[in-house]
Parts: sequence; structure tokens; C-alpha cells
Amino acid sequence: MIVVSDSSPLVTLAAVGRLDLLRALFTTVLIPDAVYREVVTHGEGRAGATEVSDASWIRRASVENTPLVRALALSLDVGEAEAIALALERDADLVLLDERRGRQQAERMGLTITGTLGVLVEAKRQNLIAEIRPILDALRAEADFWIADALYQRTLDLAGENS
Repeated sequence: MIVVSDSSPLVTLAAVGRLDLLRALFTTVLIPDAVYREVVTHGEGRAGATEVSDASWIRRASVENTPLVRALALSLDVGEAEAIALALERDADLVLLDERRGRQQAERMGLTITGTLGVLVEAKRQNLIAEIRPILDALRAEADFWIADALYQRTLDLAGENS
């Protein structure tokens, strides 16, 4: 399975000590150069920087279609633009994106997407975690990850953790 990630799922999962879920679910995750720079180089000293740099299962890849990246970067940040372009180039099975505009663009381009919350739901389905609620609470409190109350409840419902 080919999986490409933007920076947000990497950083937020690392911030709550659960980056390991990506490895358990996908074995290998590709990230474009812009995502590597955003997380590791510009994010030095912050959540995800060391974890991503040290993870042998996270592989950095260069995007060849720079005109597509430039076009996408008119409305998205460069990391999202490169993640979408790399996913198209590699015929990825899945793209990990959290931001709404990036998700919408990826869907318009025919890509299959999920985000941090989808990763957690799948991890619960595969019995990699016992509960989602404590991780959702940690994402809100420790990773400053905004989750609307309705989405929080929907995620709990999908995970079978009705309140």
C-alpha cells in the first residue's frame, strides 16, 4: 500500500506520542520534500521533528511535477500541494491530510484521503488502541489540534465509543 502524508498527521500524532500508529497501519509512509522541511527542518525542537527524522519507515520523496505543485500552491500550502502531487505521481492508495482545502482538492483529483481522526478510527478497528477518547482529548489539549464538537462525537461514534 502506498501512503503519502502531509505534515499535520505526523506532527499531531507525534505530539501525543502515537506516531507509531502510522507504522502499524501502513508499514511505510512517503512524505514529499516540502513536508520533510516543514516538520524536520523548520520544526526543529517541536513535536514530530526528531520522530520523523529518525523514522526509517517514513521515506522522503521528491515530486517531479513542479508545474502541478505551483498550481496547487496557489490555494494550498506547499506541503499539501507536494503531498497531493506526490500521491498522484506514485498512484498512492491513500493520502493523509487534515486541512479542509487540501482534502477537498485531493478528492477533486480522485485521491482517497483520510486524516488524523481517520487514522485513529482505523487503529481502533484493528485493535491497535483500546480507546480513542483519551487520544482525542490529548490532541485537543497537547497538540492544539482543533476538533469541532460534532466531529469529536462523530469520531467517537465511528469508533463505537458512544458517550
